[in-house]
Amino acid sequence: MRAVAVTLVVLSHAGIGALEGGYVGVDVFFVISGFLITTLLLKELTRTGRVSLATFYARRATRLLPASTVVLLVTVIASWLWIPATRFKSIAADAIYATFYGINWRLANEGVQYMNADAEPSPLQHFWSLAVEEQFYLVWPLLLLIFALLWGQRRAPVVITLVLVVAVSLTVSVLQTASSAPWAYFGAHTRAWELAVGALIAVAAVRLAALPRTVAAGLTWGGLAAVVVSAFLYTEETAFPGYAAMLPVLGSAAIIAGGTSAPRGGAVAILGTWPFQQIGKYSYSWYLWHWPVLMIVPHMLDTEPNVPLNLGLAAGALLLAIGSYHLVENPARNQAWVKARARRGLAAGLALSSLAALVAQAGIMNPPQLAKGAPAVDTARIVATSGGPEAELQRIIAASVGTGELPVNITPKVETARRDKPDYYAVNCHLEYLETVAPGPCAFGDPAGRRTVYLFGDSHAAHWFPAMDAIARQRGWKLMVRTKSACHAASVRTFSTALKRAYTECPVWREQVLAEIKQAKPYLVVVSSSGNDGNPLLNDAGNRLTAPAATVDPLWAAGWDTTFRAVKGPKTTLVQIRDTPWPGHDAPECIAEHSRRISRCVAPAAESVALPARQVLVDRTARTHGVRVVDPVPWFCTEDSCPAVVGNILVWRDDDHITTKYASMLIPLLSARLPR
Repeated sequence: MRAVAVTLVVLSHAGIGALEGGYVGVDVFFVISGFLITTLLLKELTRTGRVSLATFYARRATRLLPASTVVLLVTVIASWLWIPATRFKSIAADAIYATFYGINWRLANEGVQYMNADAEPSPLQHFWSLAVEEQFYLVWPLLLLIFALLWGQRRAPVVITLVLVVAVSLTVSVLQTASSAPWAYFGAHTRAWELAVGALIAVAAVRLAALPRTVAAGLTWGGLAAVVVSAFLYTEETAFPGYAAMLPVLGSAAIIAGGTSAPRGGAVAILGTWPFQQIGKYSYSWYLWHWPVLMIVPHMLDTEPNVPLNLGLAAGALLLAIGSYHLVENPARNQAWVKARARRGLAAGLALSSLAALVAQAGIMNPPQLAKGAPAVDTARIVATSGGPEAELQRIIAASVGTGELPVNITPKVETARRDKPDYYAVNCHLEYLETVAPGPCAFGDPAGRRTVYLFGDSHAAHWFPAMDAIARQRGWKLMVRTKSACHAASVRTFSTALKRAYTECPVWREQVLAEIKQAKPYLVVVSSSGNDGNPLLNDAGNRLTAPAATVDPLWAAGWDTTFRAVKGPKTTLVQIRDTPWPGHDAPECIAEHSRRISRCVAPAAESVALPARQVLVDRTARTHGVRVVDPVPWFCTEDSCPAVVGNILVWRDDDHITTKYASMLIPLLSARLPR
């Protein structure tokens, strides 16, 4: 079973499209772990009448920590050497969280942050499942010890407790999967039922062993089919875990339950063969190694990952797993001196965890440095003092296309660019996925200004805040900011790929804002939104639209038409800023990886404008409502190219949002496009 589980996970991560749902292998691991650990604890309880917590945790430490510590150390060092410097501190922090089994909560929190939605996964992300298991086993042995003290060898309290855990955890999993998929996916509270199902099988093992052989054999084959079918059936868009997790979990439970009677005609005919036994033996090490190898080696080779390469890397990771099993995992687990005393195992575990944490912290304090060249022109100063700022900026853009080394006076710093957000993020005026109400008035510019101006849209409206705020202060405008992550200004309903459900919070918030604007009758409303199609439209039945662009684009234009009608008024001017160009990659990461030749990070202009045919329809809709349309593309690109660094300014802070420095530099250009 371990062989099936780890193979599904590895092939899924390697990019085998048919096995996109191979992540269910983790659920198989949870059931196996719940069964095996509970079996060991019950045997100890039967033999001695108690559970030794010190011995239990010492065994866990000597079993898990030697191999995981080696992987953590190698991953941190390899990340320092080859992963873009923009990501190293985050990876090192992941190592610390992984060392102390808390990375699942860190990943859950990051998963609901829009700015992390397109970030490359951490090479330590897979440690989340180990964290879930250890959090469960922080509690479960203690409960068994209490049961032993109160009820001795009686199993009824154990069964009742496990049934309650399954019922409550599964219910929470279903509810939270429907509301916040990242928290449901990574949370121990939503996965505990899977381990508890394995534990229930362990408690019932004696009775299950008496099952008729034909029934038991049928259970094993049916369970194996359920696991494999779920791997082929599910995709990244499946709302998981929730109800969907029941298929692989109950399938795994069926395999174990049927296997307790050792039926000859069961799935053991396959699972008991030499290849499955060998892969199962190395499954823990292979699971540990495969993900860092897949994430780091393409950076070492300076190549884009692809399925053939990934399969080769997965095979290489298996060789690493075999080596670490025989050189690290097995010798450490069987070290007689450590096994002789529980406190020695605990001390060894603490030492290993401390070593990993110290190395990660040392890396955070001494991050990799980027190579930098001669200083570049001060773009902001030149544009601000020029009599023809747009022509001057275009000249600088053209000169920047062939830039070699990263200029020493780059601003903002490439390493910290992802945190370069507009100031109003710090006061929570930009709403994240689950939020629908701002914490206050969110008024900027000149709060006492006689004219009220609104900035409205998603995060692509938000990145214009530095320029809008400065212009509002210059002109004595009161600037009201209304922006929400991934929530389009067009009145459409979308499916959130991050939340894996209908983005219900978006229309709720948008209708509130549109009603507010209608009542406020502002002097000016500036709207802007992402022009890309990251979140697909929903039809009236709530299903995702998969129709071609020729069918979907008019629906987007109709959504804009609804918004324009709701916003416009006799004394309100509407300005729509078209979407800014997209670099086609994470610009800071590309620069960090190629700081000696940043021209490799220049984006083709023809590929940087998102869905131009749709934009034509939206422009036509805007004109029918008298909306002023501002095209910012000439402020970023020549006819052919869009450089990631213009003079001394970094253009994008990720793969689609512009930096506050670049937005501020554009103040004179945007100001000229807005009504006085």
